[in-house]
Amino acid sequence: SSSAPIEDYSFRKDCQQRLQRDGVVEIHNFLQPEAIKKIKQESALRLDDAYFCVSNHNVYLTPPQENPLHPVRNREVVSSKGLIADDQIPESSPLKQLYHNTIFQSFVCHVIGEENLYPYADPLSAVNVHFAKEGQELGWHFDNSSFAVTLLIDDPIDGGVFEFLKNVRDSSNEFDTVEKLLNGEIRPDRLNMKPGTLVLFRGRNSIHRVTPIIGDKTRMVAVLAYNSEPGIKLSESARETFYGRLN
Repeated sequence: SSSAPIEDYSFRKDCQQRLQRDGVVEIHNFLQPEAIKKIKQESALRLDDAYFCVSNHNVYLTPPQENPLHPVRNREVVSSKGLIADDQIPESSPLKQLYHNTIFQSFVCHVIGEENLYPYADPLSAVNVHFAKEGQELGWHFDNSSFAVTLLIDDPIDGGVFEFLKNVRDSSNEFDTVEKLLNGEIRPDRLNMKPGTLVLFRGRNSIHRVTPIIGDKTRMVAVLAYNSEPGIKLSESARETFYGRLN
């Protein structure tokens, strides 16, 4: 169960306003420590089953363009991580219980301004756990989806910091901003996440990354993926890329 008052209207309103203002909401100690401990133990048991891959991509997660509007559109960054899919996480897991909990879904709807939320219709995409070992990172990118819901399960010894810059996509100086960020000329915002921190994030317009992991402790984060329409499946090409399989 959550230690946050997610049924409380004023709490929901506050989270909604923070998301609109900052592009992100952090709720520390969202789950009780014993629930996080159980999720961490479950996830660690599946680490050897995780699908690890390294990919070079641009920040828009699109194929290279022949005549890009700006060279930064084709500039490559690196992402390297592992993950376990929905079908590798037990139905009894607190993660699945949280994901399917109607009060939690209602809270997320209220904060992000959606009428309804629906689970992914394919067997892999709804609840995932991402792993990042020493030296691994998530390169700068914009999300394809309008919002993301994540829960930090375990943090590394050092590194693994979530950095972002809000409201970059579709801004008047978008490409120059992205280029300066990739060149290290702009200092991004950072989140101070601890195990048990829930994050609601608008990643379509906010460019973000996770810095390289330092030390031999694996960073684990759960991603709870919803849709605003029923019956949506992640595309087969995306499933092949993310999971190395379709089912």
